[in-house]
Order: sequence, then structure tokens, then C-alpha cells
Amino acid sequence: MDALTSKQKSYLKSKAHLLRPLVQIGKSGVTEQSIQSIQAALVAHELIKVKFIAFKEEKESFLDEIMKGSQSQFVSLIGHVLTLYREHEEQEKRKYKLPS
Repeated sequence: MDALTSKQKSYLKSKAHLLRPLVQIGKSGVTEQSIQSIQAALVAHELIKVKFIAFKEEKESFLDEIMKGSQSQFVSLIGHVLTLYREHEEQEKRKYKLPS
């Protein structure tokens, strides 16, 4: 998938506004288990929030590792909450219609 445009990010931010974080990054940091949790949440929901409970100061250094491990795209980072998106592989199961 191509990089998200600013219009698409804006659309996804509006959809993510009411979502609660599904995955939390705690004292263990970004582990294989947390990456697997992010992947499972993306398969189920496409658009998720990840909250940093610990490592709040280092959160930006974890972004590449999280996005690469989960094959997701960055939507936003507001405070200690990261929003990620990964389009569902099956067309009929997609929940969000991205603007072009």
C-alpha cells in the first residue's frame, strides 16, 4: 500500500477519535508479543490506537520498529497514543473507505 495522503490521514484521525487504545506498551517496551498483539488488533479492526504506559520519552524511537513489525501505516501520534492503520487484505471486509 502506498503512503497515506494528508487527506486520508485526516479521515482516519476523525474515525479514530472515539476509539480506545487496544494495545499498551508497558515496562517491557516493544516486544515480539506486543507486535503480535498489534498485528492481531489490526486484522480485527484495521484502525487501532496504541498507548505508551512506559517509555513515554522514547516512544518516537519505537515507531519504525512497530510499523515495520506490524506492516502498518502511521496515522498520528498525539500525546502518548499512537494511531495505526492497515487495510484489510479482503476487499469485502474493509471497514474504512479511504478518500482518494
